[in-house]
Amino acid sequence: MTTTTPRTAILGEPEPPHPAHTDPRRHPARVVAAALCVLLGGGLVGGAAFTTWAEHRAANRPIPADAAYRKAASLWRAAPVDSLLPPVLTGPSAGPGGANRTWTRIALAPDAECPAALAADWQNLLAATGCTRVLRATYTDATRSSLITVGMVFTPADARTMTSLKGRIPAPPAYGFTDAQRAAWAVSVPAEAPVVVYSVSAFADGRPGDGPRPAEDLMKKEATGAAARAGLGHEARAVADRIGNGLAFLAAPPAAPATPAAPAPTPTPEPNR
Repeated sequence: MTTTTPRTAILGEPEPPHPAHTDPRRHPARVVAAALCVLLGGGLVGGAAFTTWAEHRAANRPIPADAAYRKAASLWRAAPVDSLLPPVLTGPSAGPGGANRTWTRIALAPDAECPAALAADWQNLLAATGCTRVLRATYTDATRSSLITVGMVFTPADARTMTSLKGRIPAPPAYGFTDAQRAAWAVSVPAEAPVVVYSVSAFADGRPGDGPRPAEDLMKKEATGAAARAGLGHEARAVADRIGNGLAFLAAPPAAPATPAAPAPTPTPEPNR
């Protein structure tokens, strides 16, 4: 029977080195796979960032003007009433001599069908354009000495047909006071929407006027009479302008500048060890 004496390690004797290819972190196949993962990951992140930017740009791209014009015909039911006929209107330098004005809404009529809200001459005028709906409200100035009716007549007409109305619109009807009390009136046909905006001013104490006159006539320096001195021409013109400007903003809001989404940072490949 023989025995084998186990080999005793000699102190200081170096261990045989491992082959370089046995280091799993430096295996060529693993290095290539890691590089591919980095490239593919960067491509996916970049693609997602581009898609987000494209969607953001499409959402903020304004619709064509003709489409926006047609869409504005439905604002009477699509927009909040307080955005169409605000509870308070301000008019810096809108009064006689550049005086500041403020108007408060004191009455709001339900949206109405055209025959119920418009006089016969207005119905005849709108026969060519059609008439969808009428919105009306009454405002008073800060001193409560004047009343201003404002109306918005929505139609399904195109821009050319609406433009043909300019210069042919008669004195508008009143809302909140009688026709005999009408003092001054103003109308406008915004370029952004198929709507006629009108306003009529009157004395709040109910006194009859001298007949409804165009606001511009009462705004002249040489204009005389109680309505002119009270600034009722200025009241009618200023309120109509503010309601019309608000409508134009709702119909065609300014396009917000497209801000591309910030791309995600590209992952940094892990250095080879």
